[in-house]
Amino acid sequence: MTHSQESDETTPITDLGQDATDVQVPVSEVEETTPVAPSTPSPSPAAFAARPKAPAAPAAAPAPTPAAVIPAVNLEEAAKFGRAEEDGHVFLLLDGAEFPVGQYPGASKDDALAYFARKFEDITAAIALLEQRVDAKAATTEMTKTVAHLREQLGERNSVGDVNAALGRLDALEENIKALQAHERASHEAARSVELAAREAIVAEAETIAGEDPASILWKVSSARMNELFEAWKLAQKSGMRLGRATEEQLWKRFRSARTIFDRHRRAYFSQLDNNNASAKNAKEALIAAAEELATSTDWGFAAGEYRRLMDQWKASPRASRKDDDALWNRFRAAQDKFFQARQSANDAIDEEFGANLVVKEELLTEAQSLLPIKDLASVKKSLQSIRDRWEEAGKVPRADMQRVEASFRKVEDAVKAADEDNWRRSDPEAKARTSSALSQLEATIASLKEDLAKAEKAGDARKVAKASEALAARELWLEQIRKAAEDFS
Repeated sequence: MTHSQESDETTPITDLGQDATDVQVPVSEVEETTPVAPSTPSPSPAAFAARPKAPAAPAAAPAPTPAAVIPAVNLEEAAKFGRAEEDGHVFLLLDGAEFPVGQYPGASKDDALAYFARKFEDITAAIALLEQRVDAKAATTEMTKTVAHLREQLGERNSVGDVNAALGRLDALEENIKALQAHERASHEAARSVELAAREAIVAEAETIAGEDPASILWKVSSARMNELFEAWKLAQKSGMRLGRATEEQLWKRFRSARTIFDRHRRAYFSQLDNNNASAKNAKEALIAAAEELATSTDWGFAAGEYRRLMDQWKASPRASRKDDDALWNRFRAAQDKFFQARQSANDAIDEEFGANLVVKEELLTEAQSLLPIKDLASVKKSLQSIRDRWEEAGKVPRADMQRVEASFRKVEDAVKAADEDNWRRSDPEAKARTSSALSQLEATIASLKEDLAKAEKAGDARKVAKASEALAARELWLEQIRKAAEDFS
């Protein structure tokens, strides 16, 4: 038994069945290939495998299975690359040499050649399928391995066909696969760059948030945004493109560090805020205690001043938390309201009591205003003194009317006082003497200036005339004013 026979007879039944039944031939090849009818029916692979092996003792042959329908092979084309002998041995013609590919005993030469040609067509069909995948730019996963497997099959020399052409197609496929792989790598790198940029953007924004001043950051907004970034990171990790373990670990360390810094700043800020709130709350509690102590005071003036001081301190105090500060303010204001409502009630009672006094003072004010304009100063002064005495005896008036009536009465007093001062100025002996002396001196000066003017006019000295005329006019104006003053003293 030859080597080729051993290889062929030990082929598993399943492999033979695949070779015999799973051949895919393009429609065009079927149409163009002239089928060659075998002289005797070709045995099915199952029947061939069940054939007794020599020199084993004859055994009862199993019931024959129906022959599989095998597509026709172009024997004319196959004969260019192989030949078969009468005993079923088939040889491959390649580069001027023959290579035994196997034996198909019990069949005609054409059937034996067709069997091994069909195996070659299986290989070329796989090559065609791979070419279609490359042309369609399918994923190159396993393509290189497929080429290597097909090349290995061709190298086993167990089929008949144009091996060199098939190898040439595989060479071309390798180049095309390399180009397709380069395109895939470029596309992968582009997609990876986009994914890396998106991941970098998440990390960069997290680092920016973590680097903000804790004293001015909006914690509620920034915390929500940091949570959104974390969710975006998890989604990218789950469904995004892989960036490589080293790159992803480096980015994660940065992102985790930013979140840790942000969380540390947030805890420190709110811890300090809690301390500040506690201090502010204690300070305002003390102000509330003082305000509540004053709430029952009836020393209206003193207590009102103390409330103003407490209010100034309250405004200068730091704020507690919004909830605490509102509650504290309500307590402080309640103490104030209690005091001022009590004071208002007291004032209302006083105003009701002083209502009768207002009626009296309104009448006295009318009587005082009737003294104007002043005709007899002495009589007016006497009447005003009487009104003033009765004014004091009338007592206090309601607070709302106090300023009005006091201001109106003061106007009458001021008018009488002004008239009295004017009368004194007119009767002052010293003032009269000063006026008389000034009048005499000015009259003498005017007489002298008139003489100077006459001399200058006589001499024709225009400069001296102008100077003397100017001085004389000024002195005459002063003289007129002094004479009017002197008339007031007469």
